[in-house]
Amino acid sequence: MRGFWEHSRGMAAVSPLLDDANRAIIEQLQGDGRRSYAAIAAAVGLSEAAVRQRVQRLLDAGVMQIVAVTDPLQLGFSRQAMVGVRADGDLSEVAAKLAKLPEVDYVVVTAGSFDLLVELVCNDDDHLLSVLNNSIRTVPGVRDSETFVYLKLAKQTYTWGVR
Repeated sequence: MRGFWEHSRGMAAVSPLLDDANRAIIEQLQGDGRRSYAAIAAAVGLSEAAVRQRVQRLLDAGVMQIVAVTDPLQLGFSRQAMVGVRADGDLSEVAAKLAKLPEVDYVVVTAGSFDLLVELVCNDDDHLLSVLNNSIRTVPGVRDSETFVYLKLAKQTYTWGVR
């Protein structure tokens, strides 16, 4: 399955599925992922059946996902952290290995002082230490890392719209 963005020569390519109607549907779902097909249809000027078909095509193509975003603290995960990783070798391979760890919920290859950024969700500080020592630092290609422990979430949004 393709990711959210296709890449061509390092630049994000816009999916041909993103016509004006699909953009409007996505914006409706970004506002409330539980919005009914009937409500979306009324807002974007399409039939409910057309909206249902378009949403399914967008999901099948990997253009979007509809998921429940949870608060890790409310689920018993008291420690979150971002880990900056400096790596040797093929960054895609290192990123793929890190992405397989169950505590990892986000991995991105970056330009700057770190090669990769990896977000962790852990039960507590002991769990975080174990993941750092026994998982992340043992991945072949990981040269060093720096951990940024989250103290408070100030903002998290998924409503950036579409272009």
